[in-house]
Amino acid sequence: MRLPLALTATATAVALALTGCSSAPEPQASSGQSSDLVEVRGDLGDTPRVDFPTPLAPGETQCTELIEGSGDHLVEGQEALVGLAVYNGATGEEIQVTGFGSEDPVPVVVGGGTLPGLSKGLSCAREGSRVAVVVPPSDAFGDQGQASIGIGPDDSIVVIFDVQQVFLPKANGSPRITRDGFPAVVTAPDGRPGITVPDNPPFDTTEVEVLKQGSGQTIEDGDRVVVHYTGVLWDDNEVFDSSWESGAPASFVVSEGSGSQVIPGFAKALIGQQVGSQVGVVVTPEDGYGDTEQAGIPAGSTLFFVIDILGVV
Repeated sequence: MRLPLALTATATAVALALTGCSSAPEPQASSGQSSDLVEVRGDLGDTPRVDFPTPLAPGETQCTELIEGSGDHLVEGQEALVGLAVYNGATGEEIQVTGFGSEDPVPVVVGGGTLPGLSKGLSCAREGSRVAVVVPPSDAFGDQGQASIGIGPDDSIVVIFDVQQVFLPKANGSPRITRDGFPAVVTAPDGRPGITVPDNPPFDTTEVEVLKQGSGQTIEDGDRVVVHYTGVLWDDNEVFDSSWESGAPASFVVSEGSGSQVIPGFAKALIGQQVGSQVGVVVTPEDGYGDTEQAGIPAGSTLFFVIDILGVV
């Protein structure tokens, strides 16, 4: 994958340009007559018992927070783990109920490939929220409907989200100054990094620098972490992979042993770090892909990653 490297002016100038206070985004939907008619019984995280009159036919997506959560509302690109119950809003028929009770919660991301109405509904949610969302066809499957799950062209959908865990949208730690000769990194307001690799030869060993120091949970060997990352080749500063480009964070098990789902250098960069941190890591071939070409990465390449640590599953 390729990602344009923006913000390659001096780190000082860009950092000054990007500083300043910003208010939390407002939800993209609000409560209304349809969403207020949805009744849900049961505790957060338990399989809900859902009732509503039919048909529900809102003119726009509506959301009502039935159980009040805490913290900020979810924002574009942010990931959460949820229990999810979906119904046909015209007939009341159940479509899917998953992620409750002993079942693993479902990862969802605001925006990206999510239906517009579901993204709007998720923007009303916070960690610990139960939210009822009623979505008209225009924000769901359009005039075609979705016959495979029993949704007609004029049918709304009703969705219950129990938001069990929320991950950071980007690293939120305190900036740190890095050593001379280390790649320069600046970040846009949405968290996307711009990277400039210096002209000097790469380091002889894998080297990690904390770019922003977080204060959350410490990553331990064997943890499954949620991260945003961008990787570039040291030789030409070309991006070879980026979760930012896909519009959703990535989740990996990081370990010093055989259970790791990432290259050794990536795991070394994360184990022992805290959630909320942003780290930069120079990965030598020995801790990367060695003498084997990998998905367009030349054999023997030194790599550089910028990693935002968003949470631990």
